[in-house]
Amino acid sequence: MVTGTHPALVLNADFRPLSYFPLSLWSWQDSVKAVFMDRVTVISEYDHEVHSPSFAMRLPSVISLKQYVPLNRRPAFTRFNVFLRDRFTCQYCGGRFHSEDLTFDHVVPRSRGGRTLWNNVVTACAPCNLRKGHQMPSKTGLQPLRAPGPPSNHQLQENGRAFPPNFLHESWRDFLYWDAELDA
Repeated sequence: MVTGTHPALVLNADFRPLSYFPLSLWSWQDSVKAVFMDRVTVISEYDHEVHSPSFAMRLPSVISLKQYVPLNRRPAFTRFNVFLRDRFTCQYCGGRFHSEDLTFDHVVPRSRGGRTLWNNVVTACAPCNLRKGHQMPSKTGLQPLRAPGPPSNHQLQENGRAFPPNFLHESWRDFLYWDAELDA
């Protein structure tokens, strides 16, 4: 019997992952369904199989979409994407943190007319955010290390590649780091 421990890496039709962070993964059930609906091509398989009374198939470990999904839309404004844009780094002290230890800060506080937009929100650790409070950066001496702005999908993808998930199946490695320099 198969459990939920066999996700499939989902590649776009150009054989690049749809997303690096979070990594584009489908459950084994969704990947098997997509195979039967002829929406994907199986690139690599696990050793584990699923069975029906008249059929057996190895579980896909890497699949690629048959139809290319364009990724040129603007990234969603989410807390996680702000952290990813800023590489999980506090924009005031420069420290790198886990996402659960971060918050976001309005450079121009909302109490002073600042809005929750890409151009006014930065990643901050709790101590820096508390230190800045509802003050303007000029009053606290806490200036963002980089000016905030909207990221591109490409920027988020590249930043996400620097933070691989805990589990990487060996069959995924060729597709996750396909443009990395090879060892001699």
